[in-house]
Amino acid sequence: MTPLALMLAVAGATNPAAPVIDPATRAAIEATCLDYVDGQLEGDPARVARSLHPDLAKRAILGDTPDERLGLRRMSKEELVELTRQGALKTPKVQWNRRCTLLDVTGNAASVRLETPWFVDYFHMGRFGERWVIVNALWYSKPR
Repeated sequence: MTPLALMLAVAGATNPAAPVIDPATRAAIEATCLDYVDGQLEGDPARVARSLHPDLAKRAILGDTPDERLGLRRMSKEELVELTRQGALKTPKVQWNRRCTLLDVTGNAASVRLETPWFVDYFHMGRFGERWVIVNALWYSKPR
């Protein structure tokens, strides 16, 4: 084996290629992520609602509390849509700084990371027909 062939073989073994994701699938997943975050930043509850599964499980880790061991802050689709309606995260567009990163797609399931100056969300998305929606979200509020 030539030195170049050996180098390429080792590189391939230590850096497996990232899975190829169909551009249309990538665009649909990113659009759902942006509906979620931009809808909140715009104060558009309809846009947020269309990004969410009806049985959304949105949670943040609280840790041990007086009332709960391994405590979680829980939020439903209805609560998030209502907070959006109230303008809880409404922000002037010049201050928007958000990034959706597609982590993985397997069949009709995807993992996505959303980061803003205020929070990080990790999503599990599901594809229902041609539509991707957020089924689970674990979020972390950044220190202010």
